[in-house]
Amino acid sequence: MSIEIKTNTVEPIRQTFSHIRRRFGDKPASRYQEASYDIEATINFHYRPLWQPDKQLNDPTRTCLRMRDWYAVGDPRQFYYGTYVQTRARMQETTEHEFAFCEKRGLLERLPEQQRQRVLQLLVPLRHAELGANMNNSGIAADGFATTVTQMHIYHAMDRLGVAQYLSRIGLLLDGGTGTSLVAAKQQWLHAPEWQGLRRLVEDSLVVEDWFELSLLQNLVSDGLLFPLIYQKFDETLSAEGAGDVGLLTEFMRAWFAETSRWVDAMVKSVAAESAENRAQIEAWIEQWQGRMVEALAPLAEVGPGQQALAEVQQAFATRLKKLGLFNQ
Repeated sequence: MSIEIKTNTVEPIRQTFSHIRRRFGDKPASRYQEASYDIEATINFHYRPLWQPDKQLNDPTRTCLRMRDWYAVGDPRQFYYGTYVQTRARMQETTEHEFAFCEKRGLLERLPEQQRQRVLQLLVPLRHAELGANMNNSGIAADGFATTVTQMHIYHAMDRLGVAQYLSRIGLLLDGGTGTSLVAAKQQWLHAPEWQGLRRLVEDSLVVEDWFELSLLQNLVSDGLLFPLIYQKFDETLSAEGAGDVGLLTEFMRAWFAETSRWVDAMVKSVAAESAENRAQIEAWIEQWQGRMVEALAPLAEVGPGQQALAEVQQAFATRLKKLGLFNQ
């Protein structure tokens, strides 16, 4: 007796959800597509927002920029909630190992007093700027349009809390867990002359109404100048002075900045390419805020990596903008 095994292929009646099929065609969709596209409600709202009665709850007119389809802005990382959480969990596991390694061997205890004070002066107060970035990106997620846009910003907002916590932990490692460094960092943020330019810029950003302008200010201009200056140039300065162990605790910030710059660049490039009007307004906003950001960073550069480092960061940022199709004329 012989047994013949056959396989039958059952074709699914539907390949994906109807709204995904209408956008991408009747074919299997990725998890990112199913979790991100055409989800945000656009009709049949029960009420208008009481705080803004001239708008709908989800309203594309909360920015002066215009797009035929805001879902044209996608995330090159293909992050939806599941992939975002998995990626950050892996990064956190690595960072926790680095903090444990540093604490177990007392690496920061070996820092010369001069380098220790500079770390306390330049790194720990940044936790307050990160909380401002969290608030800004949370607001953008509330006011923005299209799930592909808003989810990137709310993930970014949560990331900023993580960066603030790591900066706080650096301070706690330096003060032996007493918390005195965090109290001192707050006083520096409130009163130290070198921090007042950045503090004022953060406070001014909290009242920017146009959500795309705010995203440019926070995620492109501010981060695009501050992160390379502090987490790259200042780290190189410390390493040259024999304090390279600090870089072990800021590796998360460097890896995170490199990763998140991809979606910021993709968003700006897509919106600027939509129309000449969009590009002109984006360039005007960048020019307005870049000058203020450089002015705010100048006294911090003087304390840390120096004015030459700030000039190099500015040059690299100008090159980045040209790659996005901005300021090429």
